[in-house]
Amino acid sequence: MNTHQLIEEAKNIREKAYTPYSKFKVGAALLTKEGKLFTGCNIENAAYPVTCCAERVAIFKAISEGYHQFQTIAVVADTQRPVPPCGSCRQVMSEFFEPDLEIHLTDLSGTVKTITMAELLPFSFSPDDLIDK
Repeated sequence: MNTHQLIEEAKNIREKAYTPYSKFKVGAALLTKEGKLFTGCNIENAAYPVTCCAERVAIFKAISEGYHQFQTIAVVADTQRPVPPCGSCRQVMSEFFEPDLEIHLTDLSGTVKTITMAELLPFSFSPDDLIDK
């Protein structure tokens, strides 16, 4: 699957977002190293802190199906620039993505910014920080 196809999958799932409060729809398409696609859209809740972003939905779906190795992800929203993931998503992404994994951030006008996990969240908190030495 190429980057354009991945972005199209993110756009398609974005339409299924449940956003009655913010009206801010986001879609994500995650590709595993095995070539399996997982998509996610944001799902809001009246109690805002329990809302789940598109990136985390896609990642959690993949993890729940037994996939832990990822190739790339695309994230799309109706923004003025390629949509940046929130802090919670960045932390979850850093848990499961290799530092060199490419992340394609885009908007509905087609502007794409491709960065690596290391560029998205440098000096991230990681499982290695929990190891008792």
